[in-house]
Amino acid sequence: MTSADKKHIRIWYWSGATLVFLILIIGGITRLTGSGLSMTDWKPIMGAIPPITDAQWQDAFDQYKQFPEYQQVNRGMSLAEFQFIFFWEYLHRMIGRLIGLVFIIPFGYFLVKKKFDATQVKRASLLLILGISQGLMGWYMVQSGLVDVPRVSPYRLAAHLSLAFIIFGFCVWFALDLKERTIRPGSGATELRKWLWIFLVILSLQVIWGAFVAGLHAGHIYNTFPKMHQFWIPPELWLMQPFAINFFENMVTVQWIHRVLATLLGLMAVGMWVRAYQTDTTFLTKKWILAVLAVVLAQYLIGVFTLVYHVPVWLGVLHQAVAMILFGVVIGALHQLRSFK
Repeated sequence: MTSADKKHIRIWYWSGATLVFLILIIGGITRLTGSGLSMTDWKPIMGAIPPITDAQWQDAFDQYKQFPEYQQVNRGMSLAEFQFIFFWEYLHRMIGRLIGLVFIIPFGYFLVKKKFDATQVKRASLLLILGISQGLMGWYMVQSGLVDVPRVSPYRLAAHLSLAFIIFGFCVWFALDLKERTIRPGSGATELRKWLWIFLVILSLQVIWGAFVAGLHAGHIYNTFPKMHQFWIPPELWLMQPFAINFFENMVTVQWIHRVLATLLGLMAVGMWVRAYQTDTTFLTKKWILAVLAVVLAQYLIGVFTLVYHVPVWLGVLHQAVAMILFGVVIGALHQLRSFK
């Protein structure tokens, strides 16, 4: 590939990461405003055209009334209130379609014009598969809330959110990989790289448990910090049987795990920052580790305020957005500290 080809493909990957970040924010608003079940069918092509006339809006509203969310949660809501929740779910789906177009059109162009080398063909194909899987997972998640209980499955929500982070992470890594590195990370980078990989694994688990907190509405209980009311270890932690489901379906346990993982990540970030100054690392490496620490501390504070104030929409969305920023910063740090070629 020429340097111009690398530049264009790198911009393409960055545009993908940016749009995934945007849809994460819109998805957070959709979830926190209770808008995710307002569109009760999935039409990948025709679904791009929203209701326009009064009659079309009334038809969409009448269809929504046939499902449990209206019957059990929103009975008696006005058409204007329905239009509000419909807007956010519609916008969420439209951004998803935009991501598809932004991916597929340049993908076809680069392929036809032979701008890709073999590595980029494999990477772009992987993103294509993940993108299709994410679209299907999104509808599979919505379906779980259209029967009986008007709430999407926390398991499917966790899978949907995890896929978004995976796609975002690959886009960031692939983009960084197309830019030449000129500064070696230093001999101390080997140790820091090992800790960063462990940090990334724990952060990934934290994202998953964050999805369970959201799916179970576990952020609306025990709204005190640092203790959960007067408890460090609340008594309801292991009440459910079989034991294993406490980790995924017990609101108290899920929130407690989220707190513990957050604290562990904070301590690890401080430790890595200290080690970055104790070992032979470059100024650039130190800046990356400092960036990880700064975002972790910001995210920790945002998480505390989100909990204490009972998950207001803007704080809940900010907490989710900063989680993805942190994920991207860790990916960037790992890329900077990888073995120099």
